[in-house]
Amino acid sequence: MVWLQHLLPQHLASKLMFRFARIENTWLKNTFTHWFVKAYQVDLSQAKREQVEDYKHFNDFFTRSLKIGARPIADSAIVCPVDGAVSQVGKINNAQILQAKGRDYSVNQLLGNDSRSVDFTDGFFATIYLSPKDYHRIHMPYDGKLISMDYIPGDLFSVNQQTAQNVDNLFARNERVVCYFQTEFGLAAFVLVGAIFVGSMQTVWHGQINPPYKKQVQHFDYLDQDIKLKKGEEMGRFNMGSTIIMLSPNQDNPFNLSELERVRMGQALI
Repeated sequence: MVWLQHLLPQHLASKLMFRFARIENTWLKNTFTHWFVKAYQVDLSQAKREQVEDYKHFNDFFTRSLKIGARPIADSAIVCPVDGAVSQVGKINNAQILQAKGRDYSVNQLLGNDSRSVDFTDGFFATIYLSPKDYHRIHMPYDGKLISMDYIPGDLFSVNQQTAQNVDNLFARNERVVCYFQTEFGLAAFVLVGAIFVGSMQTVWHGQINPPYKKQVQHFDYLDQDIKLKKGEEMGRFNMGSTIIMLSPNQDNPFNLSELERVRMGQALI
């Protein structure tokens, strides 16, 4: 029920889930995780640790690693960064991104009114939703040099299809982390969008970004640190699931995807 999300104390609920997901009581952790696996039909056969009992706490299970070779990286310039389902994909028309049928939002607002939004005025985007059962580590879709990162505070609405169809500017109003990379095809932006119960994101170069929740935009510059990541390398994770948005600069469409398509990390996108 979307209306209920307007009434919920979103950040408080996410703080409570953050703490609950790190409880190490064996009985509680195992009981809840077994329920979760059954309820969401989680496939643990490809995880390095296939038994629920082998995880320290629920978040340890939720951000589980996979067996070597479980996600081969395609020989392609751009690969899928996550397991999930394509919510929307297509061209950014006059700085507007399609959220759902009849609902657009501004790339400038998505990027926190950053001046670099002009690079994506007529580029392309792909929005991928990670469901609760999915693998929740995020990998590099391309080789890239990290330029900067912005933490943008906001709401924590759910990011499922129903909410996307009913809440205006959903991805541009939710809390998010924007990572800018210099790539072989120009400046690229990679947006990690938070959601209810998903108020915690982290990257390999920074660690946990939130909580704590901030009131102001935080900018991190990495130009002088020479942080380079290869295609397929882990770049971060959601502590609970959410959505990623990939923005490519004003050029030809690099995303060979279709709406509602199920995708897996490492598959070719170009």
